[in-house]
Amino acid sequence: MSKLELIGHTASNFVWTCRIAIAEKGLPHSLAGTLPHTPDVDAIHPFGKIPVLRHGTVTLAESRAICCYIDRAFDGPPLIPDDPAKAAEIEQWISIVNTHIDVVWLRQYFGAYVFPRTADGSPDRVVIDAALPKMQQQFPVMDRAVASGYLAGGTFTLADMYFVPILYYMQHPPESAQLLAAHGSLTAYLDRHLTRPSVQTSLPPPLPGQAAETRADGAKAA
Repeated sequence: MSKLELIGHTASNFVWTCRIAIAEKGLPHSLAGTLPHTPDVDAIHPFGKIPVLRHGTVTLAESRAICCYIDRAFDGPPLIPDDPAKAAEIEQWISIVNTHIDVVWLRQYFGAYVFPRTADGSPDRVVIDAALPKMQQQFPVMDRAVASGYLAGGTFTLADMYFVPILYYMQHPPESAQLLAAHGSLTAYLDRHLTRPSVQTSLPPPLPGQAAETRADGAKAA
């Protein structure tokens, strides 16, 4: 059968989730590092978003659909367990991560550092400062959620594959780095899973300026 072709930029956390899932299954694949709204993407996703997947005659958009296909179509460790209650718990945390955590931590907060809409390209403090109160409430919740070392089920599942990339990006901007350092379970969780082979082999290259974000006062973040 033809090889999987994943299409999407490596910096996307949803692309990274799919890459981790593919690596967990041990599947040969190719990665086309493509931005949203390019012809290959538009041909598959009705709104031009990444990632998308080609596999022979199968084309799929949306990371959750892609991971579902990867899990059901191929042998290897299950991304979601067969047990209905455990599977539902995994789906619960995937939903929480995608509808609460991703929206605030990445789309709002991190995006205001990496893709600011300010005239001079400086971090958008209005967006950052609006996101921080929500993050200050959400970090303790997620810290408790990963106290066992996993989000759910006692093993590395698709829920963790969605959360680890987001948490990885939180190491860099100053406020989220401080929040992460103040929550020991989240720190241990990230450290543990960053050593996992599927995460290591799919680690994206640093974003421009990621290694040396600038604080509002001009000092370099650690």
